[in-house]
Amino acid sequence: MSIEKAQTIGKNIAQEIGRRAAAADKAGKLPPEDAAILKSSGYTALNIPAAWGGPGFSLCECVAAHLELSKASTSTALVAGMNMHVLGHYFYYNHASEPLLQDIVQNALDHGVLINSAASEPKLGSPSRGGSFQTYADRSDDGKWWIINGHKNWITGGRHLTHLLVKLSTDDGNRTIMVPAQTEGVRWDETWGDALSLRASDSHDLYFENARVPNENLFEDPEKPAGPNVWFPLIMAATYLGGALGARDALIRYTLERIPTALGKPIATLPKIQRQIGEIDIDLQAATSFLLETAALLTPDQSTADRQALMPRLAAAKTLATTAANQATEKALTIAGGASISKDLPLERFFRDVRAGAMHPPSGDTAYEMIGRAAIESISN
Repeated sequence: MSIEKAQTIGKNIAQEIGRRAAAADKAGKLPPEDAAILKSSGYTALNIPAAWGGPGFSLCECVAAHLELSKASTSTALVAGMNMHVLGHYFYYNHASEPLLQDIVQNALDHGVLINSAASEPKLGSPSRGGSFQTYADRSDDGKWWIINGHKNWITGGRHLTHLLVKLSTDDGNRTIMVPAQTEGVRWDETWGDALSLRASDSHDLYFENARVPNENLFEDPEKPAGPNVWFPLIMAATYLGGALGARDALIRYTLERIPTALGKPIATLPKIQRQIGEIDIDLQAATSFLLETAALLTPDQSTADRQALMPRLAAAKTLATTAANQATEKALTIAGGASISKDLPLERFFRDVRAGAMHPPSGDTAYEMIGRAAIESISN
């Protein structure tokens, strides 16, 4: 594979979903056509290893593809990114039930899938900080079934998902159970469409009401413990940085088309505009290069300890990407002026969407403390 091939795949899908992005944001719904093309194009199977019959794209190549996809629609990119990081994580550590993972792989290669982890809960918040789940799975009297009850929120992809990896509590502690999305007793409450950011990501609330799945749907293998999820921070970084790159592109097109009568030529010819775009672009170039360079450091044959040692670098790449995305989209509004706050330009949509990047871990003080500790240890040791 190659970075160029990965970028081409992302660009081709972006051309399709970009035509619907503004209308999808206004409607507050993920277009069914977007979900369909993610599956039919093979995008949601990109990181299935060659040994499993998949394309075998590396983490770095997936990041490159995702940067291009995200330029068109940050909402749709988030849906695809959740699928990508979930599959990537399980393949990196080989800690899933092999029959269940093989079933997902076969479906992904034959028909396309959309997978997400159902982890967050209203009272728990993000599970990244620990805690027990209120969603609970009981065994049936005959021991053949899991009976699941509970409430999850922020489940990106909504009704378009084909598989749910549900994080929940059991008598034996926290577990992950694979629930086919069409299982009886799975109910969606469409709560998301008017959110500040990512309105077309269908990140709705999910309820389990005596949903029954077979005992063998216990997804994670307790004999194969997993290490840190290195896919999540980098794919999320690509989602929001790609949105900012999309805003930059839209801004440049606007400055090339905007010809004030008093000027008689595009405002892109003005040194002031060129300088301001340059200020945006240098930050985005730096964040993109650092993100791709960091992703290239991670390979499937690394030890868990080596990946753990790279976590401060991943936190830095994610923080740099989301910070650059927030600053770039804010500057883009200023440069475009009054036109930027209307729906005539996608700038206000990208501005809103990239704000959500700070909500994904590692972020805030946690990220900076992790980065700072690593810097201190590099000198003290």
